[in-house]
Amino acid sequence: MITQPSVAVISDGWRQALLLQEQDLRRRGAAEKTRRAYAIDSSQFVDWADSHRIAPDEVTPRALRRYAAGLTADGQAPTTVARKLASLRSLFRTLVEHGELQQNPADLLSAPRKASRLPHVLKPAEVARLLDRIPADTALSLRDRALFEVAYASGLRAEELVNLDVGSIEFDEERVRVEGKGSKTRFVPAGEPALRAIARYLEKSRPALATAETDHALFLSKSGRRLSTSDVRRRLRVWARQAAGVSTAGGVSPHALRHSFATHLLDNGADLRSIQELLGHASISTTQVYTRVESAKLRSAYANSHPRA
Repeated sequence: MITQPSVAVISDGWRQALLLQEQDLRRRGAAEKTRRAYAIDSSQFVDWADSHRIAPDEVTPRALRRYAAGLTADGQAPTTVARKLASLRSLFRTLVEHGELQQNPADLLSAPRKASRLPHVLKPAEVARLLDRIPADTALSLRDRALFEVAYASGLRAEELVNLDVGSIEFDEERVRVEGKGSKTRFVPAGEPALRAIARYLEKSRPALATAETDHALFLSKSGRRLSTSDVRRRLRVWARQAAGVSTAGGVSPHALRHSFATHLLDNGADLRSIQELLGHASISTTQVYTRVESAKLRSAYANSHPRA
């Protein structure tokens, strides 16, 4: 059985390994949330290895398979097991780069197969209905209209939305400056509806929400603090329930708006490389999920239309 990381004292070798991984992730510009997740996953393995009296230079692919099997036996989902193994690849890669190991034992380990699930995508008419139903007649509804207009117009992640500052909106250039994963900055166009909604929010709503302690955050809560990602998800669920004709079967979330942004661009002729740049994906393979969405639509159209389908 695999247990959560304990507070027991770990061996010096493993303590040094965890420290090197943290330093390596910082050097590579990994986000704080990523570093925290890797630290939790790696510490859990270290706790297991120490309990089996396995030192860093004694870890074998067989030992890692035993560990992964224990995670599965504990009911961990394949996606969770894959994430934890990715953390261990990072840990042992760091030890190889620092000369502590000759080879990475996790490189010989295959990740469990994950269920292939296409992203939930709203139709353009559904997005329009959702946004148009936000009345923009109070401080909070003005904020929400601006928030979700820019979420769809620019395809931003929830974390990117809440990290926007007032100065992130470049009205003259009609674009948004986004601090993405790994502290990488990108510039994403924003359409006129989104820019108008933000301008109205800045003029009529944000001053009413701001307090003496408010910083430069663009989107503020009713208490004047920067919105959290959970705030964004909760407010979107509220408006989705009120928007008649919007399918909520797949879940209306900020990521669904981001998926819809990318899919609608692809539907209207945008090339995959451009969409990759707009989304801030490091690899084109991540963006290629949208071609699977398009292929699924084509297969459905074929099945419904071809006489010998």
